[in-house]
Amino acid sequence: MSWNPALDPHCPTGDEVDAIDTLIVPRARDLGGFEVRRALPAPKRQMVGPFIFFDQMGPAEFLPTRGMDVRPHPHIGLATISYLFRGRMHHRDSLGTDAWIEPGAVNWMVAGHGITHSERTDDETQVDPMPFFGIQTWVALPKDHEDRAPLFQHAAADALPYLEGEGKQVRLILGDAWGERAPVETASEMFYADAVLEAGAAIPMPDNHEDRGVYVVEGSVEQAGTSYEAGQMMVFRPGDRVSLKAGPRGARVMLLGGETLEGPRYIWWNFVASSKERIEEAKEAWRRGDWENGRFHLPPGDDAEFIPLP
Repeated sequence: MSWNPALDPHCPTGDEVDAIDTLIVPRARDLGGFEVRRALPAPKRQMVGPFIFFDQMGPAEFLPTRGMDVRPHPHIGLATISYLFRGRMHHRDSLGTDAWIEPGAVNWMVAGHGITHSERTDDETQVDPMPFFGIQTWVALPKDHEDRAPLFQHAAADALPYLEGEGKQVRLILGDAWGERAPVETASEMFYADAVLEAGAAIPMPDNHEDRGVYVVEGSVEQAGTSYEAGQMMVFRPGDRVSLKAGPRGARVMLLGGETLEGPRYIWWNFVASSKERIEEAKEAWRRGDWENGRFHLPPGDDAEFIPLP
């Protein structure tokens, strides 16, 4: 489908008002040849809409015998999406899902009351170094979904709305924006999109969502006359009409946001909840184990090991 020029509103530029509420500059962490930049949660901002965790993974290059090897671990109270630009990752979970996460596709795992999964780059057919680059995100669930049954949904890249034109290539990953809606069902209103912009191309932020932010993956963007480089996240004031323009090298950005939740969330290790009691209950359940009859189960086919409680 083509980009709709009518979606481009008049937005503040140049000397007009800066609409940025919070600027987040995540620190890079080296995990042994594999770099991670965590934008959310941040000291000045826990969430953007329902998005409570945002990690840039890589870029890196994995040798055939070395790579990502995240053993089975638990989640509650959130939904996860690992979105890749390059490379692939093996996902197994306690529902019995056994799937490869590949560039452009959506793999939406809803933890609810509790789920366990592993993430590995264990492709036995890999003989050459594998480039790896992507974003891992958690979305906090509304209170009435925190105890729901876990769920896994997959949507291939070609099943997602794709907007192209005027120097923009935009894939809508989750939610609704620019008159389109992604196919994966979410528990609250949100949007999440991957946009590649040619030099000088402009993109409007969706104006139908309360909370909105953008993370610069590659290149740079300008907003209200100020340039923002790769590795920075900007969160905008609610209600303002905002447009971003790619810098001279172009840009790749992730746009995200949605309605704010009905209250704050607690986050500890891999658990997100509206109360500390829920987190303590999950801690105790993982500590006890009891993979047959307890709250958590290990993924079939990947149950020989797990990450212990910190």
